[in-house]
Amino acid sequence: MRAEDELTADVVVVGFGAAGACAAIEAARAGAEVVVLDRFAGGGATALSGGVVYAGGGTSVQREAGVVDTPEAMYAYLNREVGGVVSEATLRRFCQDSAGMVDWLAELGVPFEASLCPYKTSYPSNRHYLYHSGSEAAGGFRDIAPPAPRGHRARGRGISGAALFDALAGAVRGLGIRVLTQTAATDLVTEEGRVVGVDCRRLTGAPAAAHRWLSRYAAKPGIYYPPLRRVLHSRAEALERRRARPLRVRARRGVVLASGGFIQNRSMLREHAPAYRGGLALGTPGDDGSGIRLGMAVGAATGELGSVSVWRFISPPSAFLGAVLVDAAGRRVCDESRYGAALGHALITEHGGRGWLLVDDALIRDARRQLREQTVWFQRVQTEYLLRSRRARGASLDEVAGKAGVDAEGLRATLGAHNAAAAAGQPDPAGKPAEFVRALRGPYSLLDISIGPSMYYPCPMLTLGGLLVDEDTGAVLRDSGAPVDGLYAAGRTAVGICSRSYVSGLSLADCVFSGRRAGRHALGLPAGLDTNENVF
Repeated sequence: MRAEDELTADVVVVGFGAAGACAAIEAARAGAEVVVLDRFAGGGATALSGGVVYAGGGTSVQREAGVVDTPEAMYAYLNREVGGVVSEATLRRFCQDSAGMVDWLAELGVPFEASLCPYKTSYPSNRHYLYHSGSEAAGGFRDIAPPAPRGHRARGRGISGAALFDALAGAVRGLGIRVLTQTAATDLVTEEGRVVGVDCRRLTGAPAAAHRWLSRYAAKPGIYYPPLRRVLHSRAEALERRRARPLRVRARRGVVLASGGFIQNRSMLREHAPAYRGGLALGTPGDDGSGIRLGMAVGAATGELGSVSVWRFISPPSAFLGAVLVDAAGRRVCDESRYGAALGHALITEHGGRGWLLVDDALIRDARRQLREQTVWFQRVQTEYLLRSRRARGASLDEVAGKAGVDAEGLRATLGAHNAAAAAGQPDPAGKPAEFVRALRGPYSLLDISIGPSMYYPCPMLTLGGLLVDEDTGAVLRDSGAPVDGLYAAGRTAVGICSRSYVSGLSLADCVFSGRRAGRHALGLPAGLDTNENVF
């Protein structure tokens, strides 16, 4: 390899989404020379996301909104929600540092706002940027800690992930960090068992510009229309094969893998999570498991690869929280006020992916009134499609069950128990809090929310597992528990806070938390060092 085909830096970061950007910022603020590599143009799944960061414990945004929260309450909720995927000490540190994380992001220019959403929703309208983004107010959770809104949405119209990433990218540029786009990492370079660099294939000039255009539209709108994504991405891959040139980037201190999950890798999904199919792959073509596979090639261990988050949201409109979710046998599925990933998980793992919302005409009238004030455009499209194209209606339970293909006897038993408890003021059979319960009287409708491919009513999915890492440093681990010397991982390339159970904002929050951790420790810095202090 020619000398001009080789670069050297202190820290090399693979992937330029939230986790990679945060790792690069922390390392550069400590005085390191940093190079960031991205196969595409940067942004990754972060830029396509809703821009929600899960944070609490008394953030500046919460305080401005008049919300009372503590790190202890945040820990109590998450301790039940995330299912022991990380140690108690790590989860406590995440919660304790959460308020400071919001201040750190705001300092970098991420635009947060203290406009509190007054109703429960999966994603707030453009009038609100702080909301209950998980199951904090649902049954079984509100009893262990006072519900607090912790979904901090970056301010921006529609899907505001781009607003969050633009601020991070601006901070990276401001620190003079070199970012090599259209640069695909192909192998890790090792010497005497230590990772010392990354071998890449890089496009420059006109081929890079063409690749950037193709990958931009393969990511979005290709995310909503997979056939378009496949066509555009195949052309981008052809450019890589024909025109990319080799480049080696050496790392004096460490390499950080932050290149996302593997929702776009069908073979990995078939191997590790075969039950999860028929949904919308939420990510870019870069979420192909490449970072995970790079780590595995040098002896890294993996964890939670079977964990996939499947989102079946039923609100907004918030009136639908009063519906009763049933399966083909007419049985109740779960508390409808739970976060959408809990509904999706229950449908896939316990009910064959099939489910219907039982509603009555009064509830539908309320839902239609809420459409304008509670939704952004894509939520309106999905709700209208649900009401127009996936609705069976009948004057009686038997009639609506027959039209929908749901067992009538089971449906009668389920609604009877639900309505009887509501009338008597008794606890809901599925544990739904009283504020969301409403008796259903007919005429009835069954809205088909089954998991399956649909352009107008998609079911987003993303992978949660990755490389095993040391929870104090982010160092990638071997099966033996020993670190892979010189290698770190962050975001969805690594096992983290949300790798067993996801609520909105928890992945981006973990990207920030784990990215900053990896960026610090790739330099060999001790825990807790103020990385604004130059150590070189």
